[in-house]
Amino acid sequence: MLSVVNTGMALPPVVVGLVVAMALWRSGPLGDLRLIYTPAAMVIAQIIIAGPVVTGLTAVALQQLDPRLRLQLLGLGASRAQMVVALWREARLPLLAALIAGFGSVISEIGASMMVGGNIRGQTRVLTTAIVLETSRGEFRQAVELGALLLVITFLINVALTLIQQRGARRR
Repeated sequence: MLSVVNTGMALPPVVVGLVVAMALWRSGPLGDLRLIYTPAAMVIAQIIIAGPVVTGLTAVALQQLDPRLRLQLLGLGASRAQMVVALWREARLPLLAALIAGFGSVISEIGASMMVGGNIRGQTRVLTTAIVLETSRGEFRQAVELGALLLVITFLINVALTLIQQRGARRR
């Protein structure tokens, strides 16, 4: 199973977009849901792109915990749910790094968004697809401004997540 997750971490987003689009096209198995070229289709593709990244890094974070910790928690009478919460809490810093990596994989993605969202103004156009559109139109100034906005948003979100992560590291 972990091999499947690791393979998923390297999936090209454009291939994810193609598979999701084929599933959501009217003639596809999920065509009756009428999700193609909607924000919901874009969310589905982004989950498929980020899911393996977050899952794989989460698995590594949990595997790095001392195996005796699980036994100790159970020996102290922790329920299975309490044990899981305690293990996740112990691995919180690398788990946050997994979320940051997942965020990075979707904030920069364009292929799947274009394929399943269609880049429809006011509906499915996102910053990355707008940058491509403006560049293809020769509107480089607009593309650069949108790119700068995307970088600022990405930076601010990553600063916030890093501050949370570092605050957790100082508590240790």
